[in-house]
Amino acid sequence: MKSRAAILHDVGGPWSVEEFELDPPRAGEVLIEMAAAGLCHSDDHILKGDLSAPNEVLRSLGLPTMFPTIGGHEGSAVVREIGDGVIDFAPGDHVVTSFVAVCGQCRWCAIGMEYLCDAGIGTLTPGMPTDGTFRHHTADGKPLGHLSKIGAFAEHTVVAADSLVKIEPDLPLLSSALLSCAIPTGYGSAAHRAGVRGGDTVVVIGAGGIGTGAIQGARINGAAQIVAVDPVEFKQKSACKFGATHSTATVDEALDLVSGLTYGVMADAVIVSPSLISAEDVRNALRLTRKGGTCVLTGMSSQTTRSVKIDLQDFILMNKTLAGTVFGSCNPKADISRLAKLYGTGQLLLDEMITRRYRLDDINDAYADLLNGELIRGVIDFGIS
Repeated sequence: MKSRAAILHDVGGPWSVEEFELDPPRAGEVLIEMAAAGLCHSDDHILKGDLSAPNEVLRSLGLPTMFPTIGGHEGSAVVREIGDGVIDFAPGDHVVTSFVAVCGQCRWCAIGMEYLCDAGIGTLTPGMPTDGTFRHHTADGKPLGHLSKIGAFAEHTVVAADSLVKIEPDLPLLSSALLSCAIPTGYGSAAHRAGVRGGDTVVVIGAGGIGTGAIQGARINGAAQIVAVDPVEFKQKSACKFGATHSTATVDEALDLVSGLTYGVMADAVIVSPSLISAEDVRNALRLTRKGGTCVLTGMSSQTTRSVKIDLQDFILMNKTLAGTVFGSCNPKADISRLAKLYGTGQLLLDEMITRRYRLDDINDAYADLLNGELIRGVIDFGIS
């Protein structure tokens, strides 16, 4: 069948909205029609080369090329067709995508760490996770990748059943797209990785989509004081709507504020979620972290950022924890439904996070708005319910 998608042909972009050819799903695969796709910084990092490399560079290293590829990994959709052996989904089901595939069989799934599933490790390697071949093709028949094995910036896409989570049909599909990435990544960073508890003081650096998820995770889990740090005034004000008790523009301002709020003890947990984490961000975040506290690195870093400088003696003797996380250390099959229940009871705000809706053809304008700091979360609305 023919469909349309936003495609990257190499590092640097722009997004090109064009027609492509899509094969039917094979064994273990599902054809979905996208309802909504969230605009995440991660896709822009692919465009800019922070998480990718030009085809000519990869070829020179003997590595598989990444482009052309359909963008997008955060989305909600309706199942239209299933392949052989698929028993968990049926046409008409409402689903959200999971850029972390969950096989349910590997060591990590078996010990309750689905977010580290072996099937999800190759998320940026082109081809289907089921057999390595391609279901997506350019108009002239060449193989076409789909980012994170999802390709949410397409009207239709084929994904592995392992990359989908079924949701209740009464949930609005547009808002549910945020349950695919921004919310579990942010919420889980606070609730799971940092272990925020009642009465805690929490700092969230970067108040975009993921940071807002972290703020809500801290609020729902009982944090008494939540400080949002973001240079954009609009995001500072927005953060307070989602649960932040205070906001600042810089880390230096946050240091003085948190010191005063805690009588010098500093924050129990610090979540670092700017668009791109720098070495200086890590150092500053640890300065905000109390003795025995936890600093969680949630955002992505550039491939060129290979090390950080920290006050090692303070880090060791003050018993601090520096933790990484993927997907907020959430288990897609279990936690997405939990988060959906929080949304259904009004505790988790999703509708309010969607700053603007866009058409697929407007994707370059949408990312310009994101990079200009105008969005908490922008969503491509494909116009289906």
